[in-house]
Amino acid sequence: MKIILVDDEPEILTLVRDYLSREGYSVLTAINGLEGMELIEGEKPDLVLLDWMLPGISGLEMCKRLRETSTIPIIMLTAKSEEIDRVLGLEFGADDYIVKPFSLRELAARIKTVLRRSSGVSQESTSSVIIRGEISLDVSSHKVLKRGQEVLLTPTEFNILHLLATRPGTVYSRLQLLRQAMGEEYLYYERSIDTHVSNLRKKIEDNPSEPKYVETVFGVGYRFGEGL
Repeated sequence: MKIILVDDEPEILTLVRDYLSREGYSVLTAINGLEGMELIEGEKPDLVLLDWMLPGISGLEMCKRLRETSTIPIIMLTAKSEEIDRVLGLEFGADDYIVKPFSLRELAARIKTVLRRSSGVSQESTSSVIIRGEISLDVSSHKVLKRGQEVLLTPTEFNILHLLATRPGTVYSRLQLLRQAMGEEYLYYERSIDTHVSNLRKKIEDNPSEPKYVETVFGVGYRFGEGL
């Protein structure tokens, strides 16, 4: 697995690169946003680690640009610990975030989890293609089409949509969605699921403020609309 790390702190670049290399990853590094974008476009990595505050192009802006054309897994590295900052990173398309200073062991665990989510979902459905209304999900290729046009979803967004679409009408709590779409280690980030759902709606709903696919059940959680 190839990982690109973009951070303007040389010490972090060295520590993370060396540790992840010992874990079996191929790690390439960049020290600013422009260099990072060029490296990502040329190398096509399996995952990107982005520092929030970068000279030139910020990590958030990089995340936004990457999400315009790619579903590559992105983990934000940030010194900002406030919830609003973490939510902002998710809204820009990040799959996960980890707050500095962080444990290298925790970072490696997060990477494994995000890569596992991006590699595929459990094959619980009897069909590898699920069709609901104008949306079709190809489970084997991780592709979503709406009216025949591909919709780019992050791994987490795809897993949420797949889970809900497999059982229309079934209500899932935030904790259930976190556990099944992201993993047990994310159960302390219950409200982050709302950000992922919001991003998903913007991509698949004709009117995100009046969703017909991913519906809110107030006080409980979310469900996929019935009769689609």
